[in-house]
Amino acid sequence: MSSLPKTIDAVRAALAAKQMSARELAQAALINAEATDTNICAFLTFSPERALAAADRVDASLARGEKLGALAGVPVAIKDVIVTKGLRTTCGSKILEHYVPPYDATAVEKLEAAGAVIIGKTNCDEFAMGSSTENSGFFPTRNPRDLSRVPGGSSGGSAAAVAAGMCVAALGTDTGGSIRQPASFCGTVGMMGTYGRVSRYGLAAFASSLDHIGPFTNNVKDCATVMGVISGRDPMDSTSAAVDVPDYVTLLGKNLHGIKIGVPREYFAEGLDAEVGAAVERGIDTLRKLGAEIREIHLAHTRYAVATYYLIATAEASSNLARYDGVRYTSRGPQAGTLAEMYRSTRGAGFGQEVKRRIMLGTYALSAGYYDAYYLKAQKVRTLIARDFEEAFRHVDLIVTPVSPFPAFKLGEKAADPLEMYLSDIYTITASLAGIPGLSVPCGETQARLSIGMQMLAKHFDEGRLLAAAHAFETASTAERRQ
Repeated sequence: MSSLPKTIDAVRAALAAKQMSARELAQAALINAEATDTNICAFLTFSPERALAAADRVDASLARGEKLGALAGVPVAIKDVIVTKGLRTTCGSKILEHYVPPYDATAVEKLEAAGAVIIGKTNCDEFAMGSSTENSGFFPTRNPRDLSRVPGGSSGGSAAAVAAGMCVAALGTDTGGSIRQPASFCGTVGMMGTYGRVSRYGLAAFASSLDHIGPFTNNVKDCATVMGVISGRDPMDSTSAAVDVPDYVTLLGKNLHGIKIGVPREYFAEGLDAEVGAAVERGIDTLRKLGAEIREIHLAHTRYAVATYYLIATAEASSNLARYDGVRYTSRGPQAGTLAEMYRSTRGAGFGQEVKRRIMLGTYALSAGYYDAYYLKAQKVRTLIARDFEEAFRHVDLIVTPVSPFPAFKLGEKAADPLEMYLSDIYTITASLAGIPGLSVPCGETQARLSIGMQMLAKHFDEGRLLAAAHAFETASTAERRQ
């Protein structure tokens, strides 16, 4: 073949037509990824032995005439905060630089059971704390559309790998926008399901009440396929939901006639880049042309979202990261005379600046005398934000907003100003706090050809309607560009 397949359907067609074997595809994908990644730096670790073993299993199934799994032969990458048995998992941190897990995350098991070929682990902001992948303990990742710009974060490596054609799909994680924002910056589809829809077993915890695992793909159909594979109840994760998972792919192709879509004006206020706002408005107009009824709605507590999120998320991070102490599976700092000195040297050398900042913020918010004033109050405001969405979904079926206030920014542009960096997630953190599903779908470009994503949100466990609407929009947008 002249080029590698870019979609799941293309992979299946190539295998069925015997244009290449799964092993040949895996080998070609690995060669292409290693060559392409020289400039982009999306990967931390490649896994050729694991990939070729998985590909051989697919070829053996083909030879026996067996029905193939939904992801048979599909080259996939995994964000490095998701554990993989026998394959280094660093969480983008020096403190776990040499950690090799003894088990696979449930999402990884499900991918491989469906025939996926895992080619490697992708770079990310350390412990998923960041919005640009500049906080990796190893190196920054670059945006394939413009190597001088960030790919977004914290799942920037996964987004860049898919956007650059190094893999057909990738898993990322989303705590406050870490799938949707890099998907927008890199021009891919990225989805966060309802909290509890996808098992978190095997995900290194950042903020346990906010963390999600989800896919990056080149189109909505592939996103629906991967979501169908990784979703479902898992006895290893007590927070995973015992809610039936529909066949998302069969729900695609529906029209939008009668669908009510809410547009919250709080998301189109001061601070929104003019080109981003115009692209999303054009996207909303496309939805209107497809038969959707557009209604203005209000999410009144949106203005408190950033403060609320960065209290809750940092408090949970402070608790979760206490386990990285140099005693068990982490790297250990220089020799120390006491246990306290060992903790300090290990964490001082092992954690980066942003992780230390968030641990300190969270520890302060949870400390005696401040818990009620900060953490408890933030949880109350979180409830108000969730109620805003509940009220909105009594009147509309979906909500559409920008993903980020601006397109991909220059490497280093916001690194010195944490607050400015945090504001890049201002439109995504509300859905995370409410636990509802959301995705980013490309809706246009800036004059500099930087990608712009449109965020679509749905009520709890209504991923099917969300994917169907995104697919209808994608189909219409593709047709418009070809005219």
